[in-house]
Formats: sequence, structure tokens, C-alpha cells
Amino acid sequence: KLPPGPVGLPVVGSLFQLGVKPYESLARLSKQYGPLMTVRLGLKTTVVVSSAGMAEEVLLKHDRDLAGRTGLDATNVFHYAESSITMNQNCPRWRELRRLCSNEMFLPKRLDAVRGLREEKVQALLKHIQTASAAGRPVDIGKCTFSTALNLVSRTVYSEDVVDVESESAGEFKSLVWGLTQIVLKANIADYFPMLSLVDPQGIRRRNKALLKQMFAFLDKLIDKRLQSYGAREGWKKESEDFLDVLLRVVATPGSGFTRQNIRPLLS
Repeated sequence: KLPPGPVGLPVVGSLFQLGVKPYESLARLSKQYGPLMTVRLGLKTTVVVSSAGMAEEVLLKHDRDLAGRTGLDATNVFHYAESSITMNQNCPRWRELRRLCSNEMFLPKRLDAVRGLREEKVQALLKHIQTASAAGRPVDIGKCTFSTALNLVSRTVYSEDVVDVESESAGEFKSLVWGLTQIVLKANIADYFPMLSLVDPQGIRRRNKALLKQMFAFLDKLIDKRLQSYGAREGWKKESEDFLDVLLRVVATPGSGFTRQNIRPLLS
């Protein structure tokens, strides 16, 4: 039995009720139908959670029962969804990906180890803002914080900065991440009416495929560079591994089921 929710129109459901700010529209609807409601979007039936208490019930207490995911049409390229922890269904592969991230990436000691890095990146951001302010130059705070966040993630995952905060240019990696983010956030009519995925009416899947191709080429360069460094690396210890090292170690393990190709979605 599904929770209550708006009846909606035939075929389109409640799509037109979402407007240009869906989060505000859903917040208004939740006041009428409660913190757990059913909203029909096109041919897709969606259950919307609108309170912290209900989110805890769904994400923590009943996470195993409610871990199924509805994939986005845009990710149906290069088998991306099958190797992504955020897009995959609750299946053995997804559970293995989750275990890998929990045991290797999100360990408390590993997160504590990058505390100094987080402080370093914040200080670099503040210095950039102060320098620009002293010179009377305008600062785009959104772009600066986006670059800082990217560098923090990339240093944790690849041990490299991929964006120069001081640079006015976006940079290859930053442009790719921004483009991929915009594609995922863009409303895709093929997600609401799956039969339209055959024609990709908005061209979203085609654009995502082109961007992912560039992203994977970028990641292949990082992987090749890391593999070449192993022979020359001295004094290397397992404790000094970043996430890329962990994934390459797993790929090299016989019978792991992980390959160079299917770790790229995790790195992206």
C-alpha cells in the first residue's frame, strides 16, 4: 500500500505541479499529504520523503528493504550504472561496491588522516579571496568553493590537485564535472516516460556519453601515471594508499571481478 498523495492528471501525473522549483512544490504538497507521500511523475510512481524523522526510517532503519534505485536514462552508457554505487540496483555488485567504499574509503582513520588536507584547502581558499580583495578584484565565491571541493576530493582519491583555484580558466576536470553534474540535474522526459529513451528526445544521454568519454580518458591518464609510478616508488606503505591505490590493488587481485574499466565510474 502506497502513502497518500495528489491524484494528478492522466498520463502526466503531477509533473505540471512541480514547476521550476520542484523542492518548493514538494514541500508544499508534503504539508497537505504528510512527510511520506506518493507522487506520480509521468509513468513513474515516486515516494517522496519530506522530514528528518521519516528520512531516518527510510535510510537507516529500513535501508535494506528500500535500497532499490530507479536508474537515470542518461547513465545508460558505457555500463556506467552497473559500476556506480549511486546508480546501481541493490544487487551483489552494488553490495560489493558499498563494502569496498565502507572498508577502504570511509574508514574513520582514513578520514581523520585528511583533516590536515581539509584545513590546507580552506586556508588556500581564504588566501585567494583575501588576495583578490586586496587587489580590488571581484571573486566568484561559487566557483572558488567548487574548485576547492574538487581539489579536496581529488587529493583524497588521486593524491593530486586537478584545479588551480588561482586560475580564471575552468580547467578540463572542472568543466567535465560541472557538465556531468548539470546533465544529472536536468529534467529528462525519458525518465518519466521510459519508452522515449529509444529516441533520447532531449539528447541528454548523447551529451552524457560524450562527457563520460572525456572523463574516462582523463582518468585513464591518471591510472597510467599511477601504474608507472609503482616501479619507482620507494618506502611505500599500505597506510599511505589513496583510493586509486586501493582500487588498483583490488583490480590486481585474482577473482575480484573488478577491472580497469569498471572502476572508472567509482573514480568519476
